[in-house]
Amino acid sequence: MRIVLVDDHEIVREGMCALLQRRPDVEVVGQAGDGRTAVALVQKLQPDIVIMDIGMPNLNGIDATQQMLAENPHLKILALSTHSDAWMVAKMIRAGAKGYMLKESAFSELANALDVIMEGKTYLCSKIASVVFTDYVNMLTNPNWKLGELLTTREREVLQLVAEGRTTRQIAQILGLSPKTVDSHRDHIMKKLNIRTVAGLTKYAIQEGLTSHSP
Repeated sequence: MRIVLVDDHEIVREGMCALLQRRPDVEVVGQAGDGRTAVALVQKLQPDIVIMDIGMPNLNGIDATQQMLAENPHLKILALSTHSDAWMVAKMIRAGAKGYMLKESAFSELANALDVIMEGKTYLCSKIASVVFTDYVNMLTNPNWKLGELLTTREREVLQLVAEGRTTRQIAQILGLSPKTVDSHRDHIMKKLNIRTVAGLTKYAIQEGLTSHSP
């Protein structure tokens, strides 16, 4: 298995790398500390599996997963996160992830998850499976979860960067857009979500798991 590790904490990546490379059938071919870098790295390296954190700067794991799979539908993505909310799990699976695990899981379970998703199956760690079965109906009726579906992929990217304190000019440079287009996206986001302040957008982005990095 050729694996890329994506997590914004270097110590986590290095620890996982050391553990994974004990397996003779595993090669860690790359690492990234944010979602946007990860998308470019995966496109270049074409790994078999990406182990993906969700709360990352510049581009969160949910949207990074969608972008990676748009380029390579055969890629297998395993989410590894501290988030155990059922709606967060659902968003990641809807984005195309083949598995979801908590960072508190044992390495033996991670190794098992890799084998399962390489076979084309979906894997949920034991704690996440319990949460999903209990909360799935409530998640579907959560108005905030439905509201998030109103935003386009580009609007989600802009929202995350706004929430992380980026200026209009910085967002335009990162996304390859004009400042006027960025302002237009921000206006549309505010209207769709009925939120009129940057503080409100930031709070919403954190609640939705788009970012864990407030300004």
